[in-house]
Amino acid sequence: MARRRGPLLLTISLVLAVLAALVANNWVSMRASAKMTPVREQDVTAAVDLPLGTKLEARHLSMIDVLPGKSPSGAFHSYAEVLGKVTSSGILAGEILLAPRLADIGEGSALAAVVEKDMRAVTVRVDDVVGVAGFLLPGNKVDVIATKYDSTTSTAHATTILSNIKVLAVDQTASNDSNQPVVVHAVTLDVSPADAETLLKGKTAGLIQLTLRNPLDQSDTRTLQPEPEPVRVAAIKGKAAAPVVRAPQETISVIRGTWVHATGLNGQPVEQK
Repeated sequence: MARRRGPLLLTISLVLAVLAALVANNWVSMRASAKMTPVREQDVTAAVDLPLGTKLEARHLSMIDVLPGKSPSGAFHSYAEVLGKVTSSGILAGEILLAPRLADIGEGSALAAVVEKDMRAVTVRVDDVVGVAGFLLPGNKVDVIATKYDSTTSTAHATTILSNIKVLAVDQTASNDSNQPVVVHAVTLDVSPADAETLLKGKTAGLIQLTLRNPLDQSDTRTLQPEPEPVRVAAIKGKAAAPVVRAPQETISVIRGTWVHATGLNGQPVEQK
């Protein structure tokens, strides 16, 4: 009986050892697989260069894998979140699309979607000189100079009335894929309501000229002086107005017999009383 138990126990031990080895092998394989394929997120990127005012379609978009928690703030994770939106600035191919650089088009035009809150789009007619020989492109910054000819003195006056103004569109195009100069007939500028009034006043009073700025230059070059505020004299209730005190005027008297003639230091006659 004892002889039969030995081989049986040995067989059972071998079977248990094989099962333990299989379980351990599966556990190690699962752990290794989890480390090799970490969970990833996807962000929406631009598949091509997107100029300002581009309405986003599926052909403009692509996806990129990012590590969990590494997506930039404002990123999108599906095409459905960005389709139909409009770019409010130029975006290069491969850039991750961010919420601050896109706008909802709503029911308006693409140009209306890129006009910022509390700003206005104003279009002015230009020629090849005013339009900087056709080198103006959407997104450029310009200064606006108003010129006026005074016929009474035969002199011309030039004043920088607006500074660092963004060009929203040239003619009817809010984007331009070419850097070649193109002669345009109208330029749309992004201005505040107050600057819009200043621009139209300058255009009505004379001629306007646009000067192209370096994009890194943020200085204010306006030379237009604000109009002086009118002086208001407020009546003081219950009090009499203060009398005007005049300084005594120095005089020179010339006596000739019984006749006296007095003149001031400036040579003007002084009234005699």
